[in-house]
Amino acid sequence: MTVADVKKTTEQKMQKSIETLKADLSKVRTGRAHTGILDHVMVDYYGSPTHISQVANITLLDARTIGVQPWEKKMMATIEKAIRESDLGLNPSTVGELIRVPTPALTEERRKEMVKLVKNEGENAKIAVRNIRRDANEGLKKLLKDKAISEDDERRAQDDVQKLTDKFVAEIEKLVVDKEKEVLTV
Repeated sequence: MTVADVKKTTEQKMQKSIETLKADLSKVRTGRAHTGILDHVMVDYYGSPTHISQVANITLLDARTIGVQPWEKKMMATIEKAIRESDLGLNPSTVGELIRVPTPALTEERRKEMVKLVKNEGENAKIAVRNIRRDANEGLKKLLKDKAISEDDERRAQDDVQKLTDKFVAEIEKLVVDKEKEVLTV
């Protein structure tokens, strides 16, 4: 393992942390409808739990309504029940061959709860990035101990890892601030 390998794997892991944060933030409800809020809803499809997107077509009908069109008619009641029982607080209704899922407007109190949730997700992502930095620095110390690199190389590499960490923490903070604005916008 070389210094370049340590830097490369560190950057890849930090990028994965950012992508995980983006995925987590996309699940936070903002008052506007978007199909991503149904992503983690699981439906009982012939005895096995399956993501709703694998048994139905999910579209936006308007700014506050999601349309779910099952590929099999007999799945209507199962999908409706799965959405109702999810922790999203949604109340779907069936209209012909379409399940309409209106997203209720968020109250001020609920918006503040969502902001706390967003900040918590951001903090978790920062912790993950810092843990990756710690692991990278330990890898560099091991290279130094094994006499694979000099002390100067180790110091420069640690500085580079710190710059990477700062860059990704700043990106996390930007994502959190943007999501907070989105949640607080009425």
